[in-house]
Amino acid sequence: MAIEARSLPEVHRSVPVPPLSAGWARKLLAFIGPGYLVSVGYMDPGNWATALAGGSAFGYTLLAVALMSSLIAILLQALCARIGIATGQDLAQLCRERFSPALVYVLWALAEIAICATDLAELIGTAIALELLFGVPLLVGVGLTALDAFLILWLQNKGVRWLEAFIIGMLVLIFGCFAVQVILSQPEWGAVARGYIPSLSIVTNQTQLYIAMGILGATVMPHNLYLHTALIQSRAWGHDEVSKREAVRYASIDSTLALSMALLANSAILITAAAVFHASGRSDVAEIGEAYQLLTPMVGVGAAAVLFAVALLLCGLNATVTATLAGQVVMEGFLRVRLPPVLRRLITRSVAIVPAVIVTWLYGAGGTAKLLILSQVILSLQLPFAVIPLMLFASDRARLGALATPRWQLVLGWASAALVVVLNIKLLSDAIAGS
Repeated sequence: MAIEARSLPEVHRSVPVPPLSAGWARKLLAFIGPGYLVSVGYMDPGNWATALAGGSAFGYTLLAVALMSSLIAILLQALCARIGIATGQDLAQLCRERFSPALVYVLWALAEIAICATDLAELIGTAIALELLFGVPLLVGVGLTALDAFLILWLQNKGVRWLEAFIIGMLVLIFGCFAVQVILSQPEWGAVARGYIPSLSIVTNQTQLYIAMGILGATVMPHNLYLHTALIQSRAWGHDEVSKREAVRYASIDSTLALSMALLANSAILITAAAVFHASGRSDVAEIGEAYQLLTPMVGVGAAAVLFAVALLLCGLNATVTATLAGQVVMEGFLRVRLPPVLRRLITRSVAIVPAVIVTWLYGAGGTAKLLILSQVILSLQLPFAVIPLMLFASDRARLGALATPRWQLVLGWASAALVVVLNIKLLSDAIAGS
C-alpha cells in the first residue's frame, strides 16, 4: 500500500528531546539509541569470519585495518545523521526524489539483495551458535531462525525506546563475553598496541591485503547507511537551526560511542584468534565452528568456548532486528510500499533461508562457511551504490542549508568512499577470479 513520505512512520518523532536549556546529559540520553541499532551490523558473523582469519593467520597486524574501517564507518554514519536531520528524509527517499525512476528501481533491487545477503549471514551465524550451544543440527537451526519474526513484532509494538533498550542490553552482554574471552586468552598487550599501527606488510603481502579488504568489506555495510538516516528521525528535535545543530551533534556522539564499542568487539575477536591460534602455530583457523572446538583445549578454560558461542548467538539475534528495519526503510523509501513488519521479515528470511537450507543439506558446515563468505562478497558489490549517493547528498550544500557538511568531512568522506569502492571492487574481482 502507498504510504506518506515519512521514515518509519510508526516511530517518527516519537522520542521527545529536552529543550535547549536542559543539561547536556539529558539531551545526550534522548539521542542515545539509533547509533547502537546501527552498530549491530558492524559485529555480525561476516566480521567474525574475517577477524578470525586475520588474527589466526597474521597475529595482531590487521588490528590497524579494523581501526581504519571503524573510523570510516564513524564518519559515514555521522554524515547519515546530518542528512536525516537536515532534510527530514532518509537516504532511500532522497534517492527516489532525485534520481530517475529506472535508477531508483536499480538501487532498490541492489539494496534488497544486500539486505538478504546480510540476513543470510545472520541466519548462518545463529544456526551455527544453536548447534554449538545446544547441539541443534544445522539444518534444523536454519529453520528455527524463521521464528525470530515474532520477536521483531513484539519489540516493534513496544516502541522504539524498548527496541533500543533491548539492543543495548544485548550489546552489553556481547561486550562482556568478548571481554572475558580476551582476558582468558592472555594476549601480549604490547603487541596488541603495536597492531593498531599500520604495517607495510598489509600492502605488500597479498594474503594480508586480501583479508584486510575482507575486514573493510564486512565492516562498512550498505543497509546501515539507509537505516541510520531513518532511525534518527524518531527524535522530535526542534525545527529551528540551533535545535537541529544540537541534534546533529548529539546524534554524532551517539553513533561514535556505539561504533567505538563495535570496534572493541571486533578487535576482541581478532585479538583472541591471534593470542590463542596464531601464537600456537595454528594460522589456518578461519571457520567459526573450528574456532569454537579449539578454544577450550588451547585456552584451558571451558567457559571461553561457551562465551564465544553465546556472543555469536546474541550477535545473530541483534542483527535480525536491524535487518528487518533496514528492509522496511528501503521498501518504503524507494517504492512507497509498506508491509507489516512480520510479513516483511518473513519475506526477507525466506529469500535467505532457501540457499542456506540447500547448501546445508548438500555440504554441511563447510558449505555454510563458504556461503558466509559469499554473502560478504555480495555486500561488497552493493556497497558503492549506497556510499556514493550518501556522499552526493552530503555534498549538496543547497539542500542541507545551514547544516551543510564541513569541507574537511567532505574531503575525508569522498576519500573514504573512493577507498571503499576500490578495495571492494578488488575484493569482488579476486573472488570471481578465484584468487
